[in-house]
Amino acid sequence: MLIMASEGVERPEVGSDGEPTPSSRVDWVVPLLRLLAFLATLAATLVMALNKETKNVVVATFGTTSIKATVKARFQHTPAFVFFVIVNGNASVHNLLMLVVNFIGYKFGLKGRAPLAIAILDLMNVALVSGGESAAVFMGQLGRDGNSHARWNKICDKVESFCDRGRVAMIASLVGLLLMIIITIISIIRLSNKNKKLVSSTNVP
Repeated sequence: MLIMASEGVERPEVGSDGEPTPSSRVDWVVPLLRLLAFLATLAATLVMALNKETKNVVVATFGTTSIKATVKARFQHTPAFVFFVIVNGNASVHNLLMLVVNFIGYKFGLKGRAPLAIAILDLMNVALVSGGESAAVFMGQLGRDGNSHARWNKICDKVESFCDRGRVAMIASLVGLLLMIIITIISIIRLSNKNKKLVSSTNVP
């Protein structure tokens, strides 16, 4: 994985007075965004993976006698939530590895196509987390409101805590997704500027 270096593998530039240049200050933006994205997707993964609730609910009443049934809600019961946990966990590992490489990558002299590789990996993770978020939100809305046309009953009125924790996980994942989109945009802009400088330098007589 270390061959896939992240942005900032080169040592920060400093000015004549010893202060970091504006470009080197900008190099801290992506690592900071990565840290926030890591925390957001990690929170989404843990909250959803640990989300479960068991509750006794009344399913029928005969006179004064109530018949109860035990309702168990687990994230494993819904493939969409399982996919949500997997993709957010994968994004957390990805951002953590990129943070590590960001701070030690320069020791290995990682250059060349490494920024392009990391931009591609960022884009892949954005697509995966977006898919997981969309699937989880769809199932969450179905659990909250049901679907009268398909005669699917809602369940959030029976397992409120499960649905509330699931909502928190989805919000955290959405925050992580937005941060990763910003990271990808910044990476693409930097690659574009780098290519422009390379082309202009090769055209200089």
